[in-house]
Amino acid sequence: MDTSQQKISANTQPPAQVTLAQAFWYWLKLGFISFGGPAGQISIMHQDLVERKRWISEQRFLHALNYCMVLPGPEAQQLATYIGWLMHRTWGGIIAGTLFVLPSLFILIALSWIYIAFGDVPLVAGLFYGIKPAVTAIVVQAAHRIGSRALKNNLLWAIAAAAFVAIFALNIPFPAIVAGAALIGYVGGRVAPDKFEAGGGHGKANKSYGPALIDDHMPTPQHALFRWSGLVKVAVIGILLWLLPMALLTANYGWDHTLTQMGWFFTKAALLTFGGAYAVLPYVYQGAVGHYGWLTPTQMIDGLALGETTPGPLIMVVAFVGFVGGYVKALFGPDMLFMAGAMAAVLVTWFTFLPSFIFILAGGPMVESTHGDLKFTAPLTAITTAVVGVILNLAIFFGYHVLWPKGYAGKFDWVSALIALAAAIALLRFKRNVIEVIAACAVIGLILKTIL
Repeated sequence: MDTSQQKISANTQPPAQVTLAQAFWYWLKLGFISFGGPAGQISIMHQDLVERKRWISEQRFLHALNYCMVLPGPEAQQLATYIGWLMHRTWGGIIAGTLFVLPSLFILIALSWIYIAFGDVPLVAGLFYGIKPAVTAIVVQAAHRIGSRALKNNLLWAIAAAAFVAIFALNIPFPAIVAGAALIGYVGGRVAPDKFEAGGGHGKANKSYGPALIDDHMPTPQHALFRWSGLVKVAVIGILLWLLPMALLTANYGWDHTLTQMGWFFTKAALLTFGGAYAVLPYVYQGAVGHYGWLTPTQMIDGLALGETTPGPLIMVVAFVGFVGGYVKALFGPDMLFMAGAMAAVLVTWFTFLPSFIFILAGGPMVESTHGDLKFTAPLTAITTAVVGVILNLAIFFGYHVLWPKGYAGKFDWVSALIALAAAIALLRFKRNVIEVIAACAVIGLILKTIL
């Protein structure tokens, strides 16, 4: 009882000011522990920054999160960038957003090298034999999770079904599906607005954990006030940070070179990630696997497995795609395979995440100029709905390559089917953690490969 009273008493006092150096060490730690996808990462930040450290209040946290949710790109990384910027200006945002990504980039480069260089080793092959069916179940879970939140009426179900048919049967490019869904939402939001009310959401803030450094009624910091000059400055710098690397790549290697095309392709991918990483993965496999041939379907599944088991945004699977593409294409010659892979991984990470920083640093002051709640618009609701159909197609794509590894003409892999079924039950019925399921399936796969 005394401890509880002391805690309540302590929470009536605002926390001490946080220096940029103190924030640096927190964001670095977060970069190493941010497992669990966006939901898990946002939960970690809420527990740390709202409940424990009280760097930001509940309302301000949700206000920032609502903005990040309507942007293309990884919302958890953008939320970290937003809070870092709000606390310590531009450099605070850059540090927070960069450290959210950097550890996973280095980890994925190392794991990608082990995978591509030693993937045929029985130990590694056995582990991935169990992991691949688990990944298929994880994608099914993603479709179920997003669908249960987004598909609130028959019209939205119809949009999801149409998106599935468009990509599965008609092979329509993912950007065209996004554009079509946005158009349907734009028109439908005016004709039948009640049909396009966003499902789920994050609700209203109704809790208080004591005074925060950035509190509900605290005036907007000077650096966060909206100014046209600031918007133009961020936009110009952002365009230059994109244009200069693209110009150098084109001048040195030519437009058709693998590195240049990776920069262009992943810039487009970064602007299409409405609905998170699972939404953009179909576009990545359409381009990276089907069009460019940077990696095989099996390697794409393995890359998603590595992305699921490392900290940081799931969209960091692009680093794996870049590494494998650069390594296999031997961009710098047969004696510099690792360097080619690492350079490609860094390059695609740069072009994938640069837009996120621009969105936050340019749009943050506009968001802070009003504390009214931001809501999903009808076009974004329609896009999220279409994403469900697209993700279901991705699950079928993965399932086909896992269960019929040599095509329909080959033998059905009933062992992989059982592993996938067990993983799906663990995820959907028993709500087990993704990391736990992948680890268990990896061990099962290793044992079965040893026995069979």
